[in-house]
Amino acid sequence: MNFQIYKTTSKFDFQRIDYLFGKAACSIIMTGFFVYCAVKPRTDYLFAMGRFFRAMLFSALAILFWCNVSDAQGITVEAPEAPFPFEPLQMYSFPEKDFPITRYGAKKGDVKANTAAFAKAMEECNKAGGGRVVVPSGKWITGPVHFRSNCNLFLSEGAEVVFDDDPSLYYPAVKVSWEGAECMNISPLLYAFGCENIGISGPGTLAPEMDFWRTWFERPESHIQATRQLYAMFSTGVPAEDRHMEREGVQMRPHLIHFNRCTNVNLDGFRIRESPFWTIHLFMCKDVWAHGLDVYAHGNNNDGIDLEITQHAVVEDCTFDQGDDAVVIKAGRNQDGWALGMPTQDVVVRNCEIVQGHCLLGIGSEMSAGVRRIYMHDCHSSDQVYRLFYIKTNHRRGGFIEDVTVENVSATKMLRVFEIDTDVLYQWRDIVPTFETRISRIRNISIRNAKAEQSEAVFEIKGDSRDPVDGVTIENIEVGLLTGFENNAESVRNLDVRNIVIRSRGNASDAPALSGFAPGR
Repeated sequence: MNFQIYKTTSKFDFQRIDYLFGKAACSIIMTGFFVYCAVKPRTDYLFAMGRFFRAMLFSALAILFWCNVSDAQGITVEAPEAPFPFEPLQMYSFPEKDFPITRYGAKKGDVKANTAAFAKAMEECNKAGGGRVVVPSGKWITGPVHFRSNCNLFLSEGAEVVFDDDPSLYYPAVKVSWEGAECMNISPLLYAFGCENIGISGPGTLAPEMDFWRTWFERPESHIQATRQLYAMFSTGVPAEDRHMEREGVQMRPHLIHFNRCTNVNLDGFRIRESPFWTIHLFMCKDVWAHGLDVYAHGNNNDGIDLEITQHAVVEDCTFDQGDDAVVIKAGRNQDGWALGMPTQDVVVRNCEIVQGHCLLGIGSEMSAGVRRIYMHDCHSSDQVYRLFYIKTNHRRGGFIEDVTVENVSATKMLRVFEIDTDVLYQWRDIVPTFETRISRIRNISIRNAKAEQSEAVFEIKGDSRDPVDGVTIENIEVGLLTGFENNAESVRNLDVRNIVIRSRGNASDAPALSGFAPGR
C-alpha cells in the first residue's frame, strides 16, 4: 500500500486562501471608503482619508501575518490507520532562503575552515529567520555540525559530508543521553539542543571517518570504570551537568545524529554511511517525521533510529541496514527515566525495509519513563534479523510498555518472530549493583500477520512473576521452516494465540549469523 496519500501539502491551499482573503479585504475597504465619501460632506474627506490609510495598513499587516502563518504550516502528515488517535503532524516549511557553506569560507579538504563555515552558516540562517544551509556537491570534511532553530541542512546531489574522526574536534563537551543516562560527553557529529523547526534533507550523504572510532568499539577497563561512575551518579541524583564523561580514557563514542529536546524535526531523503555509535538518536523530541532515509551502519551498537522519550512521530519509507536494532523505542534508564517522567508515545512506523538488523522493532531495554501507543506495519527484512519484534527490560527499569501493535511484517531467517524478555541486563548484570528494584508493567501487546521463511521459534515470552505480562495477542503467524521449539511462555496472563501455521520442521545449519560488519553499500 502506498501511504503517500496520507501526506498532503497544505501550502498551495493556504496561498489560494491568502489571495482570496487579500482581494476580499481590499474590496471591503475600498467599498466602505467610497460609501463613506458619498454620504459625508467634503470637509470630512481628509479625515476619511486618514482612516482609510490606517485601515489599509492594518489590513496589510493582517494579510502578511496570515501569509507567514500559512507558509510555516508546510506539510501535514497523517496516520489514520493507527489503532489509537494520532493527531496529524504539522511540519514546518523552511523559508526559501539559502545559505551555502561556501559563502562562509568552506573549502574542500580544510577541516578547520569547514567546521567554522557550518557554524557561521547556521548562525546566519537562524538570524535571517530560517532557511537552508546548503552543502554543494563534493566531499566536505568537517568537525561537528551544531544546529540552530529554523535551519534545514540541505545535502545537494553529490554532496558528501565527511566527519573527521579526530576526537579533539568534538570538544567542548555537550549535554547528551548515552545509553539512557544523561551526561556531558564529546559532541555528537550532528547535534541540536533545545531547537525548534530543524531538519536534514536532500539526496547527499553523511559519511563519518571510522578508523579511529573503531578503536573504541571494544570497551576497555577505563570505559567500564567510567560507566560504573555514571551509573552511580544517575542512581543517586547527581545533576547531568556534573556527570563528565568526556574525560580521556572514558571512550564513550559520539552519536552520528543526536537531537536533544527539539520540536518539529524533519529528516528527509538523505543517506548515511556508517556511524560511531547510535546512528539517529532523537531524545525528548516532539513532532518528528523521518522519511525516505537510506541508512547503513554496521559497527557495534549501530542502531538505525532510536526514538527515546520522544512523542508524536512518523518513520516511513526508510531503508535500514544495521549492525544492531533497526527501529528502536526507548525511554531512559532507571532513575533518569523516572525523574524525567515523559513517556515515548504516539509513534507510527510504516513501509520500511530492514536489510539486516538485530530486530525490525526493538523496545527497550532503556524504557523507564514508559512506552505506549506504538504502531509498526508493513515493514520487511530483505535479508535476516534475530527477531522481528523484541521487547526487553529488567528488574531495575520500572516504567511500562503498553498498547503496542506490530502487523504485516516479514523476514527471511530469524531466531524468534516475537520475544519478550524481562531479564535483559547485558554487561550491567555484574558491572554495577541494583540500586532499586522496580518491575516493568507490560500490557496489551499484539503481533499479527507476520511471516518468516525460517525461524528457530515462533515466540518466547519470559515475564516476571512479580508483575506478569498481561494481554498478548499473537495472530496469523506463518513460518516456512521451524528449526527449534514452537513457543515458550512464562509469567504471562491473557495470552491469545490464533492461527499459527508451520509449513515444515527440521534442522538448519544456516541460522541467522549477523556480524558487526557487512559488505558496504
